[in-house]
Amino acid sequence: MSIDQPVRGRPHVTAAVLAGGVGSRMGGPRPKQLLRLAGRTVLERSIAAFCAAPEVDEVVVVMVADHVAEAEKIVAEGGHGKVSRIVPGGASRSESSRAALRAVRDRADDDLLLLHDAARPLVSGRTIAACVAELAEAGAVGVAVPSSDTVVRVATDAHGHEVIDSVPDRSGLRRMQTPQGFRLGVVRRAYERAFADPAFVATDDCGVVLRYLPEEPVRIVPGEESNIKVTHPGDLAVAETLLRAAEER
Repeated sequence: MSIDQPVRGRPHVTAAVLAGGVGSRMGGPRPKQLLRLAGRTVLERSIAAFCAAPEVDEVVVVMVADHVAEAEKIVAEGGHGKVSRIVPGGASRSESSRAALRAVRDRADDDLLLLHDAARPLVSGRTIAACVAELAEAGAVGVAVPSSDTVVRVATDAHGHEVIDSVPDRSGLRRMQTPQGFRLGVVRRAYERAFADPAFVATDDCGVVLRYLPEEPVRIVPGEESNIKVTHPGDLAVAETLLRAAEER
């Protein structure tokens, strides 16, 4: 597919929609990103959000290998012209991120990459724009919201019971969302070091930068409570309610 080049003088912005997981916690026979949310699949709603964002030049979809053809059909029927390619994902989130990096290997280190969980279909244009704007100065950004719940650290006592070990100060805690955004040179270097480390344990993309490029600050962009992740069966009903509320405003 042909993708227009960005305006000269600014970096090319690629959004990778990561749909490589099977969503076992949903308990159904199909990947959760192929379930329907108010008439459209969760995957299509995530793709559409980035195709509609004027800051995004190109969209790459990383899909469960067995369902690449179905993703291709969704994109073709939906007319999502910014989608340049659909590639199979890996067995883990980090492997799917690596697949996204391979898909943009010809892009320059100063270009930008947004990595987004397909299971967050209600991401707003405002959040996408904020990530891109922050990357004008930062090498890595994460979207996060304050924790409204008290979070506790637990330990196991001598009888095998979980007990509260400590209660961290909630004012310094955030719940991470996506997209997570990077200058390509930053996230490439981080993953090169990660996959060369035999002790590497998969985490989110900001976590990879934090661990393997500790000199690179990861800035926080304020997220939105509506940017929920569809993980459990009840989340679809919540997402439909949020979607209807947004459409009525």
